[in-house]
Formats: sequence, C-alpha cells, structure tokens
Amino acid sequence: MDAKLLYRFREVYGPGIIEGVIWEVPYPVLPSEHRVKYRLVFVVHGNRLVGYDNERGKGDHKHIMGQQFPYIFRDVATLVQDFILDVKGVQ
Repeated sequence: MDAKLLYRFREVYGPGIIEGVIWEVPYPVLPSEHRVKYRLVFVVHGNRLVGYDNERGKGDHKHIMGQQFPYIFRDVATLVQDFILDVKGVQ
C-alpha cells in the first residue's frame, strides 16, 4: 500500500492561514504507533503560532507559541478538533 492522501486544506482563518496535510501510510512513522502522518499549522504574519506533526524520531507532538508539547493521537477527527481548539486559544 502506498501513502493515501486523506485531507489537504489551506484557508484563511481569522488573521492568518490554517493549512494541513493528513496521510494514511502503510507503516507507523516511528515512534508513533498509528498509520497516520500529518502536518497542521496556523501561521499569522509569517509566524507559526500552532503546529501539529509527527515527524520520524519525535513522534506525535504540537507546537504552541514557540513551545513544544507531546500530543496523544486518537483519530483524525480528534486531531483536527484539537488543532482548531488550540488555534482558537491563541487568537
């Protein structure tokens, strides 16, 4: 199985842009244990205020106002919901 694009979006959101790509992948991106690869970001005036991703070696995590925190991935719907809640929290 090749990677399958699940969602791709880019839109104006408040004073900035939200953008994201979510893939279903054949194998987990270690150390994550699920088969979803994602990158979600909220940028205002060129500054990332919120970002969620699961890069190889780091696993699931999020960036809020320059700080990095662990993130517990449950499913795609919860991922997007949590991301939007954090975006609303920094506005």
